[in-house]
Amino acid sequence: MRDYDYYRQTFADLEFPLAFVDRDALDGNIEQVRTRARSLPVRIASKSLRCRAVMEYVLDHDGFRGVMCYHGAEAAHLAALGFEDLLVAYPIYQPSELRTVCETVESGTTITLMVDGAAHVERAGEVAAEIGVEVPLCLDVDMSSEHLGVFFGTRRSDVRTPADALAVADAIERTDGVRLDGVMGYEGQIAGLPDRNPANNAAVDAAVRLLKERSKRAVADRRGAVVDALADRGHDLRFVNGGGTGSLAYTTDDPAVTEVTVGSGFYAPTLFDHYDGFQHTPAAGYAIEVTRRPADDIYTCRGGGYVASGPAGSDKAPTVARPREAELTDTEGAGEVQTPIEYDGSLSLGDPVVCRHAKAGELCRTFASMAVVADGAVVETAPTYRGDGKCFM
Repeated sequence: MRDYDYYRQTFADLEFPLAFVDRDALDGNIEQVRTRARSLPVRIASKSLRCRAVMEYVLDHDGFRGVMCYHGAEAAHLAALGFEDLLVAYPIYQPSELRTVCETVESGTTITLMVDGAAHVERAGEVAAEIGVEVPLCLDVDMSSEHLGVFFGTRRSDVRTPADALAVADAIERTDGVRLDGVMGYEGQIAGLPDRNPANNAAVDAAVRLLKERSKRAVADRRGAVVDALADRGHDLRFVNGGGTGSLAYTTDDPAVTEVTVGSGFYAPTLFDHYDGFQHTPAAGYAIEVTRRPADDIYTCRGGGYVASGPAGSDKAPTVARPREAELTDTEGAGEVQTPIEYDGSLSLGDPVVCRHAKAGELCRTFASMAVVADGAVVETAPTYRGDGKCFM
């Protein structure tokens, strides 16, 4: 990241707390993602961005197409704003949400829904038939693995074998209103787990790296076998999706994959500081204002308690990025309405303290807008989903 004076001058006269995205750093991350993805098109993950201006900016670059959404109403919202080729990455079962999607498909936008069982297929088909449309479906194949009795991965789909996949494909074939459009095999245990997590000890990190290497072989075999089985049955898939920021180099080597998805890599939150094979530039964060100085080496800021989801631990807490060597206190951490920091340098009341979130898009649930910074100036104030008046989940 840039030095502290850059941010202090750039944020002068702005109201705090504020969220920001550094477009110069974002440009570098876009280029690195494009290089790491090689020839494969990149679909962007909206849950990691949650700001349509940033999403539009990324999609304007060559090699990026389509959005992976996390909610049906979100897909409809993006469609109304002109976004195309929308994939909802999590199954929908609520009829009202399905109806919103189907009505949007009726208007001409491609929205593909995720399924991993006959119940999902049948519910989607019922609503699609009611509206009078055909909705494309994507089959979610579980990519988790097990080694010596240890489950390694995310609890997602129960489709793990070609036979499982063919059973769901058969359900799609016999259901009116839907068709099989694609396959997703997300290797979350490779893409989303750092190689060296500061919240772990060395032994745990070593075990994670070993499990990741072993899991790579199982993932490639399973995803390829499912795609081959579907092809042998006569299914013509529009896409096979895989990957994430942390697994691009591995996923692009898989001949079964036709597109990859990236979200967190554009903002580069702190959880992505600890991978061995790549390093993106921190491009998003937030600034809080110094309002007190209760001791010579303590400055207390207003706000700041933006903790990431997942198992509670130090790796989910935000970190102080600027000034350098400033840190959260062990006794209070990042607080709901105030956050003290330890710092031996000199700050004044009203000065910003720049922090980074542990995960990417969750910060936008808190802030209504992001200050877009470029070349030392705020060039745009872009609404987040919250600023758009939307809260999908």
